[in-house]
Amino acid sequence: MMETTRLMKVLLGAVACLAAGCASTGITVEKPGVSLRSVEVAEIELDSQTFVLDFDVINPNPFPLPIRSISYGVELDGFRFASGETQGEFIVPANSDSEFRITVDLDLMRTAPQLMFIVRDGVYRDIPYALEGRFAIDVPFANPVSFRNEGSIRLDAGELAAGRSE
Repeated sequence: MMETTRLMKVLLGAVACLAAGCASTGITVEKPGVSLRSVEVAEIELDSQTFVLDFDVINPNPFPLPIRSISYGVELDGFRFASGETQGEFIVPANSDSEFRITVDLDLMRTAPQLMFIVRDGVYRDIPYALEGRFAIDVPFANPVSFRNEGSIRLDAGELAAGRSE
């Protein structure tokens, strides 16, 4: 009986040490740089429009970043253009860059007035954008990595007018 109690104390001590060690060995991931490269019209319907957003990602870490999912929010000229979460399943090489695409479907009945002005103005001037989100990294003990960026982008008149299908 005494031996069982002693064995339990040793096991609990080992589990406590292991838990403390795991908590202190969380992987530190430097924030990647993310920027919006392009906004393209993929499809135009009577009541909806599909856009493809292309992003560039720069990984400043000395190890690859396997991205499991992306939550994002994009504003164009102060208008909340798109937000959501998508499964990523791509790898950004160590100390390198990569890209990813997100397809966004918008309800034109709800967004038409604001979107019409942004698209019209974006052909003639740079449109400011704000981008924020988080990458879920597929690495044990790694916390999600947030990103935030602001910049400007010029919309391509040919692609917007024609509505490109893929």
